[in-house]
Amino acid sequence: MIVATAGGFFRHLDAGKWADIGQATIDTLLMLAGSLPLTMAIGLPLGVLLFLTGSPQLRRRPLLYGVTALLVNVLRSVPFIILMIVLIPLTLALMGTSLGVRGAILPLVVGAAPFYARLVETALREVDRGVIEASQAMGATTAQLVFKVLLPEARPGLIAGATVTTIALIGFTAMGGAIGSGGLGDLAFRDGYQRSHTDVALVTVVLLLVLVQLLQMLGDRLVRHYTRR
Repeated sequence: MIVATAGGFFRHLDAGKWADIGQATIDTLLMLAGSLPLTMAIGLPLGVLLFLTGSPQLRRRPLLYGVTALLVNVLRSVPFIILMIVLIPLTLALMGTSLGVRGAILPLVVGAAPFYARLVETALREVDRGVIEASQAMGATTAQLVFKVLLPEARPGLIAGATVTTIALIGFTAMGGAIGSGGLGDLAFRDGYQRSHTDVALVTVVLLLVLVQLLQMLGDRLVRHYTRR
């Protein structure tokens, strides 16, 4: 009965609507593929910087830590839709447009990189202090400490943080649809909300849920793989 009801519900979706849904899904994946590597590339060193400058045992720099932490906190506290609007002049200057997949990349990175940086800092704080002190006693440089001790030891936490950040990015892409970023969020807003096409809105929600679930399963599997037994 449920299957029959669902079949009747989605029967109103013609080939054109399914084509729009397919293109919106591709656009969402493109936004994720374009923003995630940059988010990791910026958020990881930023998180390491926060950890090093905030730790009394390593390279404590209260002023640098305070400024960096303030910047991270400010960017994390701004709702993503507002952040996209504020960044429109910069996005236009750097990307040539503030609309579509291309126009969404910069705001996505600016919104997600500080979020991941805090998760990186938290993961590094969970590294055993004895391991850090032993490395320092053996004369490890800061670079050696970071790349040969901290990052390998914190790898499960870093992967878990990357998974959470990826899922947050999917949410950002959906919210960005309200101001023309494209993707499933844009389709749900234009067709699902403004035109009252409930079937389209439901399909986009289901696709987003499936995407989130697959990414979470992949992240959990990687965390289990790299967690030391």
